[in-house]
Amino acid sequence: MNGATALMETLADCGVELCLANPGTSEMHLVQALDSVPRIKSVLALFEGVCTGAADGFARMTGKPAATLLHLGPGMANGIANLHNARRANTPLINIIGNHPNYHVGFDAPLTSDIDTLAQNFSCWIGSSSTAATLAQHGADAYTATLRQSSGSTGQIATLIMGADAAWGSSSGPVSPNSIPQRSKVDEIAVEKIANAISTGGKTILLLEHHAITAGALAAAGKIASKTGCRLMTGTFPSRVDGGPGRVAVERMPYFPEQVLKTLEGTANIILVGGQIPVSFFAYEGLAGQLVPPGCSVIRLSNIEEDAIDALQRLAERLGAEDAAITHFEKIDIDKPTGELNTKTIIQSVAATMPEELIVATDSGGGNAAYGFCQNAATNSWLSLTGGAIGQGGPCATGAALACADRPVLALLGDGGAAYTNQCFWTQAREGLNVTTVIFANHSYNILTVEYARLGVTDVGAIAASLFDIGNPEINWVDMAKSFGVPGATADSAEELCGLLEQSYKTPGPFLIQANGEIQR
Repeated sequence: MNGATALMETLADCGVELCLANPGTSEMHLVQALDSVPRIKSVLALFEGVCTGAADGFARMTGKPAATLLHLGPGMANGIANLHNARRANTPLINIIGNHPNYHVGFDAPLTSDIDTLAQNFSCWIGSSSTAATLAQHGADAYTATLRQSSGSTGQIATLIMGADAAWGSSSGPVSPNSIPQRSKVDEIAVEKIANAISTGGKTILLLEHHAITAGALAAAGKIASKTGCRLMTGTFPSRVDGGPGRVAVERMPYFPEQVLKTLEGTANIILVGGQIPVSFFAYEGLAGQLVPPGCSVIRLSNIEEDAIDALQRLAERLGAEDAAITHFEKIDIDKPTGELNTKTIIQSVAATMPEELIVATDSGGGNAAYGFCQNAATNSWLSLTGGAIGQGGPCATGAALACADRPVLALLGDGGAAYTNQCFWTQAREGLNVTTVIFANHSYNILTVEYARLGVTDVGAIAASLFDIGNPEINWVDMAKSFGVPGATADSAEELCGLLEQSYKTPGPFLIQANGEIQR
């Protein structure tokens, strides 16, 4: 057995089920190994950013790391934007990056690059000194690293840089998986401090992120909110929230800093559970970066790497909230809209036609704005653009569909962001994935127009306007999708959009809808 096969056997034994691949010459032995280890499903993507974004979506829905197979430093560089998003989502993910043998690196061949330095930007673990004898163990260690909780925004991405000689050399075979890391528990002093802060009165917000927005944590938080009257809130772009009628009602923080401060106005205590102090997405002249209202105390219950479920359950017990009733989202019949398409009618169309257990991946302002309106429509899992690097939504939806073949998936994409990773449509067609994509086609980088106006500019000059305009020439998304093997249609009214959405959910395979209208952020 060579090193590549030993590696793949080890990863399969650890629990890796999926490899998103865009390989090259240096990875041919790994391709051969995937052929001999069919326990790992291999999926080809035409662009590395689709590989990394799909691996992110898969892990958000399963909690298990998928692997990517990328071609040397430049191939990995093509996937870095969505690796950044995955890092901010705390997604477990294993990158396998092919490299030249050590003896060949010194010749400075055209694809030679400093892969380690690039990988440091998004990796919690890097293995770059593998031999055929150690490659399998490094694979097991990489898997373990993705499940070990890291502090701050370090993330849970492991990168294994594999020289071709480690892949083709002789190996003694696969190794046994390591033990699974466990989250550390919050100190009882922290629980007592938070309980006292809540009990003393004043408007309190539990700000929930990462492990604190899993089902068990939300259930405990819901009891605390019911007992004490505190508000439950997530950040603006949580990695995954399971919502809809019957699930714990939780608010989402708005986007712009003025909106955040207005939402938090009068708050006496912000309790951080797995996240960070609210911060403005960008810096604005004259505005504070951290968004904490005057007189508000910020107190931490749990860090990102700690067990938020346990901490919230213990807090609920201390507050006497173990048996408190939980406030859930309620089912509301939403009428289908009529007339022209705009952000409001598109969101209403999405909500009115939602099937149960819909997975929604967003990569647009309109898509993110749909979250609140859709929570009274149908049960759902909502996957947000965690790191702000557009081009995530389509690949993330692709990975979610690979993870949950029995659930419908909806991608809500801006036309600017969708153009970054439109190769995902080809993979959706090739794999027959049940992904419905709605393109908000306003033919512009509209958020930039909004941000420009926030500078106080009322007259947009010709050069600036040209840098926000993607309508010259206009992109025909239906034709583009068709060329990748995905059928589609345009919607110019709310009635057409509702009909196409319903048709798509009933029909197996991918479908694209180009929604034309006056669509704002």
